[in-house]
Amino acid sequence: MSDVLIIGNGPAGISTALYTARAGFKTTIIGKDNGALAKAEKIENYYGFENPTSGNNLIAKGIAQAKRIGAELIPDEVVGLGFEDKLVVKTDKCQYKADAVIIATGSSRKAPKIQGLSEYEGKGVSYCAVCDAFFYRGKDVAVLGSHEYALSEAKELLSIAKSVTILSNGDTPISNIPKEISIITKEIDALVGEDDLLTSVRFKDGSHLLVSGVFVAIGVAGSSALARKIGAQSDGNKITVDENMATSIPGLYAAGDCTGGMMQIAKAVYEGAKAGTEVIKYLRKKDVPVRK
Repeated sequence: MSDVLIIGNGPAGISTALYTARAGFKTTIIGKDNGALAKAEKIENYYGFENPTSGNNLIAKGIAQAKRIGAELIPDEVVGLGFEDKLVVKTDKCQYKADAVIIATGSSRKAPKIQGLSEYEGKGVSYCAVCDAFFYRGKDVAVLGSHEYALSEAKELLSIAKSVTILSNGDTPISNIPKEISIITKEIDALVGEDDLLTSVRFKDGSHLLVSGVFVAIGVAGSSALARKIGAQSDGNKITVDENMATSIPGLYAAGDCTGGMMQIAKAVYEGAKAGTEVIKYLRKKDVPVRK
């Protein structure tokens, strides 16, 4: 068990780890890839680099720095966040407990372009199975996505819904889907409804799937989706934090692009540093012992 769990290995997450690990708290970073920075070939506006550097190089140096001072990196995908006796971060295969958790996953920059998706939000379209599964008890539902996050959401719905179907929308779905979950790989044309409620999914071949709900779980779990799973306040894709980077849930913090505002490395590093110093204060107040 760690004292601090950081979701995301970009500038915000690594910056947080540099503070908490140096303060003597066991710090674990969970991150699967380099996110949006992986596409940045030349970064010229970050302090301390005489020559341009790539996003991948910047992240690699940050991870090496965090490891040198004792932080642990786990290459995995986070699919859930909850609370038992401590905060719990869930991946597809494991779950990890900690006294403090920092969400530093960046911000989703794309949304599926499907007719009717935004129109039926809150009227059959949901972004959180843990939050909204209750409203679909005994009903037919679908999960839009094709990777581990979609499978995790589908499993969450299995014990509540009448039937669960994964819609990959033309993508190749992962192979380890249980037989209780149906799969449709056809491309989606639109979400259709009556009287302001979703009733079916229409595919480009003209066929329909009758459903009462569609849960959107494309790619990996976004920052606001993770926040909603534990009841933290969010505003659209932005996690709501105070001046100390704290969310509405004790022990849960957020930093970087996921808090909104200027999407720049300098801002992410500052917020990570702020979150790190505040987490240290929080752990000391809880009398969490420093690791020797």
